Amino acid sequence: MRGRVEKAAEAAGRAADSVNLIAVSKGHPIEAVRAALAAGQRSFGENRVQEAKSKFPELRASAPDLELHLIGPLQTNKAREAVALFDAIHSVDRANLAETLGHEIARTGRAPKLFVQVNTGEEPQKAGVAPRETLAFVRQCGEAFGLKIAGLMCIPPEDEEPSLHFALLLKLAREAGLNERSMGMSADYEAAIRLGATHVRVGTAIFGARSNV
Repeated sequence: MRGRVEKAAEAAGRAADSVNLIAVSKGHPIEAVRAALAAGQRSFGENRVQEAKSKFPELRASAPDLELHLIGPLQTNKAREAVALFDAIHSVDRANLAETLGHEIARTGRAPKLFVQVNTGEEPQKAGVAPRETLAFVRQCGEAFGLKIAGLMCIPPEDEEPSLHFALLLKLAREAGLNERSMGMSADYEAAIRLGATHVRVGTAIFGARSNV
């Protein structure tokens, strides 16, 4: 999979190592993650704090260079655990969460890389900041809560052309002066890379179908 991501980056006129492949290990057992580590994969994504806690502290003991990304929604009451466990949080999407993360980062001195999740399709059932509110929210995160936002993240609607949403995220990131874009999954990562993804979140293409959710 790493080779396919590198080829997609090169086809887009980018450096082969300009895209971070996040292996989405949610719903997969620790043995599957160990196999991916043995194959050289180092970045992993989990949706839930509790599932990550059950797998990754043990794995870090043998792979201290492992990088763990929270790609699912984060409840404010899990923020302390998330800051302690994850190296990046891709789902900053509301002021009270940003405030809680700011307090926790200031308290511990541990600062995961942070992405603001944008609801590019403005779907009512999906988390994320509305596109028209993104720039103001990014500013609020820095000015009010002391957060350093690295980039933006999106999950396009299933029934729409993903490239339109990737292009919108790229536009918003540039307007906000952010260099990183977390976008693209197993079915559309190549399109995301063409449109500037710096992180792609791939699960099925690496681990196969999940055995649990």
